Amino acid sequence: MKLSISIFLFLAFVWSGCDSLEDKKGRFLLKGNEKMEENDPKTAIGFYQEAIALDSTYSDAYYNKAMAHLRLNQLEEAIGDLSKSIQFRPDYFEAIFQRGICYLDNGEFYKAREDAERLLKLNSENWKSHFLNGLAQEKLKNYPAALEAFESAAVLEPSNSDLLVNQATILFYQKQFEKAKSILDQAEKINPGEPNLHNLRSMIFFEEGDYQLALDAVEKAITLDNRQAYFYNNKGLYLLFLDQKEEGLNLINQSIQMDPKNPFALRNKGIYYVMMGDKVSALSYLSDLAKNYPDMELVKEYLEKAQAL
Repeated sequence: MKLSISIFLFLAFVWSGCDSLEDKKGRFLLKGNEKMEENDPKTAIGFYQEAIALDSTYSDAYYNKAMAHLRLNQLEEAIGDLSKSIQFRPDYFEAIFQRGICYLDNGEFYKAREDAERLLKLNSENWKSHFLNGLAQEKLKNYPAALEAFESAAVLEPSNSDLLVNQATILFYQKQFEKAKSILDQAEKINPGEPNLHNLRSMIFFEEGDYQLALDAVEKAITLDNRQAYFYNNKGLYLLFLDQKEEGLNLINQSIQMDPKNPFALRNKGIYYVMMGDKVSALSYLSDLAKNYPDMELVKEYLEKAQAL
């Protein structure tokens, strides 16, 4: 059970004219942007680097180069370029926001919170300042602060259904299921095609013990977005509890192939082996999870069941 974090990619644009230094570096920037539009980030990086060679303090070129690195899943390189961009332009709001998102994806939650605090000082009227703060506080498990931040973001950007889903997620963590479902209903009115709201709703139904409703909801999420490993993992879990164990295991394995690092999928395999009475296999999954993720839902319960087999 995992919720994704979306990375917003924006490019900086500069108009170029004749032959001055500004014009030359601007042309390299625009050539890089054209390559990004052609989905060729490797070539784009070369053009951005040419612009930087002309002006080592060119914040927009560092920023766009970072966006190209993100397209290539080069997170450390993106963070480095964003930091350069901010060094030469300390009030570069979008660069700070993107770096905060990158820090979250890189597991550097305190640094992400620092960037959120910086954005709040720069512009507390921009919803992204509160959004990044909410994401960082969520990762740090400061749930009341995260909820407050997402609420503030939603006030500033009421048409953004994701901000409501974020609020519902925090309420889910706090076991406030009725409030979470109510907010998800609001989000669905704004954007019924948001897959994460249906996935979260499925997780709430599962916690409430209504496995068929959970299955129906996650299937809707998969219909809307069939690329998310954790949707298949959740569907597999629900099928285990609906006594469709082999079909459930197949989906859990599919999820692991898509995302081998998701510990919830490994937990679900452990649950499967407990249900099948295979003590050795169950313990091989659940024992390590109990050490590394002691607070993960169902791990302690099914580890005890495995030990009792």
